[in-house]
Amino acid sequence: MRVLGVDPAAAGPTGYGIVEGDGRQCRMLHYGALKVRSSKIKNGEGAALAEVHTLLSNLIAEFAPDVMAVESIFSALNVRTALRLAEVRGVVLLAAAQHGVEVHSYAPREVKASIAGQGQADKRQVQIMVRALLSMDATPEPPDAADALALALCHLQMERARRCFRLPREAELARPRPLEANPHSAGRGASLRMGRATRGASPRIQTA
Repeated sequence: MRVLGVDPAAAGPTGYGIVEGDGRQCRMLHYGALKVRSSKIKNGEGAALAEVHTLLSNLIAEFAPDVMAVESIFSALNVRTALRLAEVRGVVLLAAAQHGVEVHSYAPREVKASIAGQGQADKRQVQIMVRALLSMDATPEPPDAADALALALCHLQMERARRCFRLPREAELARPRPLEANPHSAGRGASLRMGRATRGASPRIQTA
């Protein structure tokens, strides 16, 4: 499986990294970070977003990833930073949708715990562990690129665990299951049985 990891940024560089493997044996194909020049940002607020979209579209066309792993927005951000990050993340999701690439989101602590063994790991620890896991000759720089590689590794490890334990995908968990007929309820009034089953319990709400 080939994964494109993307670490969207509100102000700094947007990191990206492409990893191929099965969760146990992985290799790095490409990584880096996009820092939009201030001269382009002055041309309009959408200039930086356009640069991110172009970058990801080119990466998808060149490396044909099977899936994209993106960092989710965490609640510790202030409102202004969260909105800015949401704009960048929206462009990332748009590029993936336009090219038919499946997207999975992971919280920062989830990625750190998967790669460094603890959710409170700092950026240097993540860089060192990414280098070790991918058998890289040098520590990946800048840290934004290392974070993107960590996202890709995190997804590969999650997929490996899912296969080993035969866990359903998120889409399968969200899919409503059809009601199965109870062979013992024939002629007894199945609607009455349903009424008794929910008595005293909170109703279960399904969203589509």
